[in-house]
Amino acid sequence: MTSAAETAQAAPPRRRGPVGHGPGRMMGGEKPQDFKGTLAKLLAFMGRFKAAIVVIILFAIASTVFSIVGPKVLSTATTELFNGIVAKIDGTGSIDFQAIGRILLATLGLYVVSAACSFVQGWLMSSVSQKTCYELRRAIAEKIDRLPMGYFERTSTGDTLSRITNDVDTLGTSLNQGVTQLVTSVVTLVGVFFMMLSINWIMTLVTVVILPLSVVLVMAVVKRSQKYFVAQQNTLGAINGLVEETFSGHSIVKAFNREDAAARRFGETNERLRESAWKSQFISGLMQPIMNFVGNLGYVAVAVTGSLLAVQGVITVGDIQAFIQYVKNFTQPITQLAQVTNVLQSMAAAAERIFAFLDEPEADVEAARARTADVESYIEFKHVRFGYDPEKPVIRDFSASVKPGQTVALVGPTGAGKTTIVKLLMRFYDVQAGSVTLGGHDLRDFSRDDVRSVFSMVLQDTWLFKGTIRDNIRYGKLDASDEEVEDAARAAYVHHFIQTLPEGYDTLINEDATNISAGQRQLITIARAILADRRMIILDEATSSVDTRTEERIQRAMDDLMAGHTSFVIAHRLSTIRNADLILVIQDGDIVEQGTHDALLAQGGFYADLYNAQFAGGEQVAEG
Repeated sequence: MTSAAETAQAAPPRRRGPVGHGPGRMMGGEKPQDFKGTLAKLLAFMGRFKAAIVVIILFAIASTVFSIVGPKVLSTATTELFNGIVAKIDGTGSIDFQAIGRILLATLGLYVVSAACSFVQGWLMSSVSQKTCYELRRAIAEKIDRLPMGYFERTSTGDTLSRITNDVDTLGTSLNQGVTQLVTSVVTLVGVFFMMLSINWIMTLVTVVILPLSVVLVMAVVKRSQKYFVAQQNTLGAINGLVEETFSGHSIVKAFNREDAAARRFGETNERLRESAWKSQFISGLMQPIMNFVGNLGYVAVAVTGSLLAVQGVITVGDIQAFIQYVKNFTQPITQLAQVTNVLQSMAAAAERIFAFLDEPEADVEAARARTADVESYIEFKHVRFGYDPEKPVIRDFSASVKPGQTVALVGPTGAGKTTIVKLLMRFYDVQAGSVTLGGHDLRDFSRDDVRSVFSMVLQDTWLFKGTIRDNIRYGKLDASDEEVEDAARAAYVHHFIQTLPEGYDTLINEDATNISAGQRQLITIARAILADRRMIILDEATSSVDTRTEERIQRAMDDLMAGHTSFVIAHRLSTIRNADLILVIQDGDIVEQGTHDALLAQGGFYADLYNAQFAGGEQVAEG
């Protein structure tokens, strides 16, 4: 291991979330820590859609009101029909079909208007929720560019991805469903109550007496099912992580004959998922039968009470029919409100995680007082002190001077501070004491983008994106011609390999670049750096994944590339840095030795011990 391990030791530990879902996936029943504060932030963020939200609420209210009035109007048709039948039987009249027709047309008109209002509010709400998600994703993406590197080294990648995917999706879905359902449920509950009261206060009282029973039963079901939903989501995340882990490391599982153990682990987790899933679904499924039972009790009570009142001439038959419809509409919003409470809690919890990310401290934006294009390429470290945790310095008192065109090698055990020095050079972090200067100017006098435009980097951990080999090489210089791309590939000794591929430079590299070997990936990243041709070069164990013969070729190519450039080479294979102009031997954040390869061997110190240990052990990597 080289600098990657060094970084792991030196930098703060990163939290790892469940693979596949990320730690931010919203679990059933997860609650925000500050519901009111988060809701206020969300409303402020959605301020640009204020007019649309007002229109949505108005249309939701209108749709509900027209729907509520419908049964009352329709009841007059029932009364008209009943009175006409009675009159016909008594021989005193007949059914007035024209009046009934007018009433039915009026009722139809009310329901059509209600449906139209519902369509408009649904269309607007979908638009607002998706625009909100779009703006949140854009804000998160822009925030990522402004965050300091330290954030990503202490936070798992899955956590960040979860905020831009799971959390935003949860918020969008909950916003779309929850807001309008909340409005319509409340309006329906209040509106139906007053409509029932307008028909008869006695039947209304009977209905209200039954109401607490439905509330108690609904809350009992929600409370009991909630823990199983949480267990189901947790186990679902675990099983997805297990599947991804097993398949991504399938060759290792096969190599160690661990197929049965992997299958057994999957079976145990799958059983836990089945157990929690059926319980959560069964118990939550009881809500509808319970509400139907309570509703039927209400119907019976209303029918008996209404019949008695109708016989006494207090109400009409149509009123009974309308009231029964209202009883049904009265219990339904109670169920919806219980459901929408969970939806809004999930929405607020997702929003809380999103806004917590957007509120993360950003890298300081400083006015650039100098431009790298105007200064020479010499670097000086002056009594640099730095630690990822200021109380635990990684670099204690580092001073060095690097002249333009020099090749400087950084050597030392893991955790000595080699990669940390490179991070300070790139302004991924700023020093806590002392200074790093470029051309006599403190690096903090330049913008971070300007500083990074000076360097090309080739790391031990190769990074290629999903795309063609040509595009991956061109990433170092976006306006490079195809000829320049191929020249860089030749210089990196990867041109011949690319030509052997069926699609050549247009061969697609998959998401994790596993369709080419580790050594070939490294050669492509070297070609990318060659194509960029920047003033300074950083090589972090850049030839660790290639064979000895290829390493010799790459070394010659890199020697040509580094000629006339200021170069920093981190190496544990000391044979690759024999020709360095200056070797800095670093231990515990300080330079303990410095000089050329021959001079350091002649000293017989720490470097000589490292070098001799490698070659005595057959080119083994020294400890660290």
